[in-house]
Amino acid sequence: MSDSKKLDVDIGKDHIVIQRRYDALGAVNDLLIAIWFLIGSSFFLKESLTTDGTWLFILGSAQLLIKPLIKLISLIHAGRVYNRSKQR
Repeated sequence: MSDSKKLDVDIGKDHIVIQRRYDALGAVNDLLIAIWFLIGSSFFLKESLTTDGTWLFILGSAQLLIKPLIKLISLIHAGRVYNRSKQR
């Protein structure tokens, strides 16, 4: 069996459900990041809001760390479901 075949995980319907849930979570995360950066950028137009804008940038930057975590958790989840399906 080639290496590329070993990396394919086919767990059917369960995989689709898992993938869709984590894709939705990732999309919500991306949307929130965009909102924080957009609002933060607009806050820099008024000097009195600069500190708040900076905090929104920090929040958006911290939330960027969540993106790869969502991907890793989804891969772990799919792997566990796959292992359970092999045991049946």
